[in-house]
Amino acid sequence: MPDVEWKAVKTMYCDRVGEDVALEARVAYPPDFLPDPPRILTHRCSLGITCNAYDRPGCRWSGGWPAFDPLA
Repeated sequence: MPDVEWKAVKTMYCDRVGEDVALEARVAYPPDFLPDPPRILTHRCSLGITCNAYDRPGCRWSGGWPAFDPLA
């Protein structure tokens, strides 16, 4: 079974919530004997729940608006 962990991608200031947020990715690492690279399974934001409580969609990292990526 592969090792899976949340890994910090970037810390940035979010205009929507007015605070610094940590953007994280869930990464699956294959067993050592396989030559496959690590795979990103999903993304999340440290304040995603707060962001989704507002009246409009957030971004890809909070899960509210998959088409908008603040890192792009």
